Amino acid sequence: MRKHRLSDWYHKGTFYNAKNFCIHRYHCRKTNACDKIILCGIKCTSCPTCNQTCRDFIRERCRRLDQAPYVCNGCDKVIHKCTIAHKYVYDARFADRKYRELLSSCRAGINMTKKELLEKDRLVSHLIYQGQSPYQIVTNHPELDLSVRSIYTYIDKGLFTSRNIDLKRKQKFPPRKCHKTQITNREVFSGRMYSDFLLIDPDRIERTAEMDTVHSSRDSKRVLLTFYLRKEKLFLAYMMDRCTTASVRAIFDWLKKRLGTDFHLLFHTILTDRGAEFGSPEPLETGIYGEKCSHIYYCDPMRSGQKGGVENAHTLLRMVLPKGTSFEFLTQWDVNLIVNHINSMPRESLGGHTPYEAALWTYGESTLKALQLRPVPPDEVNLTPELIRYNR
Repeated sequence: MRKHRLSDWYHKGTFYNAKNFCIHRYHCRKTNACDKIILCGIKCTSCPTCNQTCRDFIRERCRRLDQAPYVCNGCDKVIHKCTIAHKYVYDARFADRKYRELLSSCRAGINMTKKELLEKDRLVSHLIYQGQSPYQIVTNHPELDLSVRSIYTYIDKGLFTSRNIDLKRKQKFPPRKCHKTQITNREVFSGRMYSDFLLIDPDRIERTAEMDTVHSSRDSKRVLLTFYLRKEKLFLAYMMDRCTTASVRAIFDWLKKRLGTDFHLLFHTILTDRGAEFGSPEPLETGIYGEKCSHIYYCDPMRSGQKGGVENAHTLLRMVLPKGTSFEFLTQWDVNLIVNHINSMPRESLGGHTPYEAALWTYGESTLKALQLRPVPPDEVNLTPELIRYNR
């Protein structure tokens, strides 16, 4: 309250002289206290310089303003009858606005004076003009008390005399891409981090289903929702009209109806990235009758290698659907055809067997039929764009 109170100066009531703050101003009879005018007969209480020249000056104070609550709110005196010249009032909205402005401003700019910045600029810019790298400067001059990242930031923001063009390799690297489609609600990650995933039973980790999305070209908003079963190396893909949480939930509901109790067997543990389309895990983890049928975990940021199985499967998918291919005229029948050809490739990690054969031994033929999977003869497997063009 004391930090964000509103100041109110010279609020006139019985306080007539706006320049006089002495407690004796109503009863003082002094004249010519300054000894400047010999024949002055005017009382000093009405003089603007009374407080600066009078030796008996005592400033009027209010105990309410010197101790809690430090404001005039709730005072028994009527505000226009109070004789205190400097009043303080607390306004909750004003205080909240000032607090938020301070919260933002204290995190902006740099934490050093202009003199310190100038001294660092003289040394850093001079050495950069000589062809030295920021790492070399920081290593040879620890007295700068700067990190390599800070030097790059100061140069990029124009706080130093040197510019980005003066750096040897800065212009060779394009700007890093910013992921704007990640989950913003941090509460979703509670108990679902990758560190929590590593604490579960090793057998569950081995039988994890990795989940991701594959995007179309820019002229289409259709997306493929993909799954990869780690143990059987089985790849699944389903077409979505939009990359939204509702579209993902629709695919999950369809799988739950098709598989029934087998859904928990295939997708009891799911590992995915932090895309916004996976921002509502609770409906995906719940079965048709409200039971808990799976658990979703999220990889660490910028660590797609933690779900490397589905990423490798995407390379096979991109052999048929190269980047820049539009999914606008692609049907689920076409997607199933591509998936069947990928799952009919023998894998060395499976002892020369195909993912379809491994899944057939584990889950049975009825489950694979529910997933709309079928085997493809070895000599007919085709992983080129001609696979879809031929069938069209």
